[in-house]
Amino acid sequence: MSAAVEVRDLTRRFGGFTAVDRVSFEVGTGEIFGFLGPNGAGKTTTLKMLTGLLPPTSGEAVVAGVDVAQQALELRARIGYMSQKFSLYGDLTVDENLELFAGLYGVTGERFARRRAWALHMAGIEGQERRLTAELPLGWKQRLALGCAVLHEPPLLFLDEPTSGVDPMARRAFWDLIYELAAGGTTVLVSTHYMEEAEYCHRLLLMHRGRIIAQGRPAELRGLMAEPIYSFRTDHAPQAVEALQHAEGVREAALFGRDLHVVLDPERDEPERVRALLAAAGHAVHGIEQVEPSLEDVFVALVRREGGAVTT
Repeated sequence: MSAAVEVRDLTRRFGGFTAVDRVSFEVGTGEIFGFLGPNGAGKTTTLKMLTGLLPPTSGEAVVAGVDVAQQALELRARIGYMSQKFSLYGDLTVDENLELFAGLYGVTGERFARRRAWALHMAGIEGQERRLTAELPLGWKQRLALGCAVLHEPPLLFLDEPTSGVDPMARRAFWDLIYELAAGGTTVLVSTHYMEEAEYCHRLLLMHRGRIIAQGRPAELRGLMAEPIYSFRTDHAPQAVEALQHAEGVREAALFGRDLHVVLDPERDEPERVRALLAAAGHAVHGIEQVEPSLEDVFVALVRREGGAVTT
């Protein structure tokens, strides 16, 4: 797989604060590559450097064959970008938004007619061309924003928290479109806080305090979880979580649906002892099952190993 993105020791400092610290990775052509990390991890700063919006302090990055530090204007013609706010103008109609983005990207004539028809069909909003964008349901607005971002058929697409605020059905439909674009050769870099969305990515990069702490396929990242995880069925799981907050040998206790997920210290892998602790606190346990770690479990465990999330 040829590299669509090559990053070597990319660094960004703001005065004495290092937001991104010697980050290195590659993204293959047609790959869906996800950025994960808590607030303050450096994800947005990294994306800004890769899109030419922010110059790096040091290091190198080549995106779609372009040096981001030396050829920012040329870079912008080769990438598409969709932000959390969908990058649309609410006081313009659907057609006016398409015409605006076509003008910005130099898409004219027969090509614009063809790409406009494609975008309307892809977004499922044929017949809504004269409707104000602000009036569109979120799912339609989201797909229209995607159509505008790739109207010029860029080889590489950046998505910054693209499904924030939309319902699960619209989110899944959006990801079906992402898979179609990737299957056609478009490389996609996406940042997300939704752990179920991270499972859709071919590979993931986990950042914390400006550094990469893990990267790989979702299955590979789940394999990094050394601590055993057990699911406990109780009648009052929220109160059971509180009962285990400072229990010896318990690394993490959290709600997972109606059950309680407990991460144990490998040296104290004693689920029956946890049952006894809960019983002593007045919480009967109706079942215990060892479970495979989710990406959320891995995310929390790795960040905890690195000193925990940044607090403000």
